[in-house]
Amino acid sequence: MIYAGCDPGLNGALAFFDIEKGNLSVVDMPTVEVKRGAKMKREVSPAGVANILRIAGRIDMLILERVNAMPGQGVSSVFSFGRSAGIIEGCVAALNIPMTIVPPQTWQKAVNLRGGKDGSRQRAMELFPIHGALFARKRDDGRADASLMAWFAAMAK
Repeated sequence: MIYAGCDPGLNGALAFFDIEKGNLSVVDMPTVEVKRGAKMKREVSPAGVANILRIAGRIDMLILERVNAMPGQGVSSVFSFGRSAGIIEGCVAALNIPMTIVPPQTWQKAVNLRGGKDGSRQRAMELFPIHGALFARKRDDGRADASLMAWFAAMAK
């Protein structure tokens, strides 16, 4: 059985946890640079997300983190984050993958996460010790979050 977790941010990831084999696969969120007005902007690639999900094969459940505006975020940042989540939700629905949208607090509490982004990387290394290299860099927090959501999905079955 394959369980997936998704951190929908531009620096997020998709993680796939095969509980029978104990295998974890993580793919950084596919992005493209597009021109918006006079500026180049990075966005989640719908075709990239769809391809990753198709290649992953049969997914028994995908956990998508619920996105919300956070204090101090600009309007364009909030819109971009919501757009990314919408792209993922649409791809998942089109591919008939069962999905649950979960607030961050829910999965974080369930996996005993403490200490913010570094805490996420640390907890992922504890739960997936043979895959620790996936979470070695500070910028791998999106990989860690996605992996922890996949683990949460598998344990909630």
